[in-house]
Amino acid sequence: MPDWIVTTRSPEETRRLGNFLGQAVERPVLFLLSGDLGAGKTCLAQGLAGGLDVPEDEPVTSPTYTLMNQYKGRFDLFHFDLYRLSQPEDLLDLGFDEYVGGPGVVLVEWADRFPEVLQEGLLIRMDWESVDRRRIRFKALDESHETLLERLKNLWEKGEGS
Repeated sequence: MPDWIVTTRSPEETRRLGNFLGQAVERPVLFLLSGDLGAGKTCLAQGLAGGLDVPEDEPVTSPTYTLMNQYKGRFDLFHFDLYRLSQPEDLLDLGFDEYVGGPGVVLVEWADRFPEVLQEGLLIRMDWESVDRRRIRFKALDESHETLLERLKNLWEKGEGS
């Protein structure tokens, strides 16, 4: 499956990319997000929520200690953070398998901690290039997410991101 790489130059631009990603969603999907601390994962999540029409007054934060936050929008957004989990069985304890393939959008931060469990979706890898620049690599793991990636690319190229 093809990759697509984007460089954002500010937190606002990363949020805008996330917003386009949310706008591109037409059905329940799975986003597998990874990157170092401070790479912009929460900024991307905030933009995604906006693109899914989560109300602006709803604060979107990383669920590091709650493990999952839910937001109501055009599709429900289930935002997981796997950083504190130690083994794949912990995902079952969370009921994670009930959300994947369900009626909402699932965003998983630190998805690279359990690659053997997460075999479908859209991989999103965020890396530092400099203080303000982030390199974001998207890779679709299946056809439906490849279609979503094409919609995102089109929105980004037509919008302010190009």
